[in-house]
Amino acid sequence: MKNLQAKNIAVIYAYPNDSGFNSAIFSTVEKNIHPRHHVKVIDLYQDNFHPVLYFDNIHKRRDLQFDSEVEEYREIVSWASHLIFIFPIWWGGMPAILKGFVDRVFAKGFAYEYKGVIPIGLLKNKTGWIITTHDTPSLYVKLMQHDYGRVLKKQILKMCGITPTAFHTMSFLRYKKEKSRKRFLEQLTRKAQKI
Repeated sequence: MKNLQAKNIAVIYAYPNDSGFNSAIFSTVEKNIHPRHHVKVIDLYQDNFHPVLYFDNIHKRRDLQFDSEVEEYREIVSWASHLIFIFPIWWGGMPAILKGFVDRVFAKGFAYEYKGVIPIGLLKNKTGWIITTHDTPSLYVKLMQHDYGRVLKKQILKMCGITPTAFHTMSFLRYKKEKSRKRFLEQLTRKAQKI
């Protein structure tokens, strides 16, 4: 039987063009999440998120978990039981604004800690769904073993205790015909409706 329990869902969106395909992905996912769920959107470009991590004699690295500039984002991540990341792959990895979000928000003491040399995730009982696009042929991605969203999945979410439950990517986007793009959005629609 389908799980009818309401979830707290945070959509973390990193794309600057309102008319691009990633915008269509975001709209498709957001409108197909069942209304019983509670959804909060973090649109990093719309928020003008400042991605530069800094620490000095006054702002200590060990105190990043208390950084008041990103407190609102930590609260949303804490609140959410399911996180959805939507972003394009640029230069083999996530956009700088999203990497900066991870650097500043997923800080030690908030998202993880160490027991000896072993990292322990502090964001347990949360799941994650990653949706990416890129212009690289999928065979090249497999052969070259670049990031292409895997770092977020394996080295960030898992390390922080978040269980990645789905990973969708559209490769070679600039050469995809409308039919393929539509099929991808339909796949995301079905996935969003099943949350």
